[in-house]
Amino acid sequence: MDEKVRAEDLPQVIPVFPLDGALLLPHASRPLNIFEPRYLNMLDDAMAAERIIGMVQTAGGGRDRPHLAHIGCAGRVTSFTETPDGRYLVTLTGLARFRLQDELSVQTPYRQARVDFNAFADDLKPLPEEASAERGRLMEALKRYLEHRSLRIDWGAVDDAPVEALVNSLSMALPFDSGALQALLEAATLDDRRETLIALLEIDGSSFDDDHAQVQ
Repeated sequence: MDEKVRAEDLPQVIPVFPLDGALLLPHASRPLNIFEPRYLNMLDDAMAAERIIGMVQTAGGGRDRPHLAHIGCAGRVTSFTETPDGRYLVTLTGLARFRLQDELSVQTPYRQARVDFNAFADDLKPLPEEASAERGRLMEALKRYLEHRSLRIDWGAVDDAPVEALVNSLSMALPFDSGALQALLEAATLDDRRETLIALLEIDGSSFDDDHAQVQ
């Protein structure tokens, strides 16, 4: 991340990509497979401008046009490939979260919104130093969660990753529901996100322990 980027340097109006069940966080990257014509158009326009797109979940309501969640995360397209069948394979790298101020009435087939990054200016700073004291709790909760879900993970990569980078990666990769994903996104600080993640893992793991005890 370029440390010189400031909240006020980011565009106030951005294209938004509503995508439920998917999360983008600052300092983390997400691959996207774009195939709908309106989002192909969005990528074309973004690549011709600042290459910035806002990912946001919907908030329910709105018959044909779901309302957007009030907080999302903007990312910059950092890799771009067009496939022979016309799809775009892109990597979106998180820059900073934003508060949605209002959605604009536009002629483009994709949605655009006026956003404010100022409340999340700290997202643009480098990740903090290793929080080694919290690794033990996180690892214990993660192991129980994976056992409950019968999931596997590359433990070598986990052991090598700094805690905060690991928190962001797990928050994006694990199959949480939309409400949990939004809670992870809206956590005020990285410490809060880590605690939210551990709580989600422990709740899931404790339900496994309860079910296992009943079977025995």
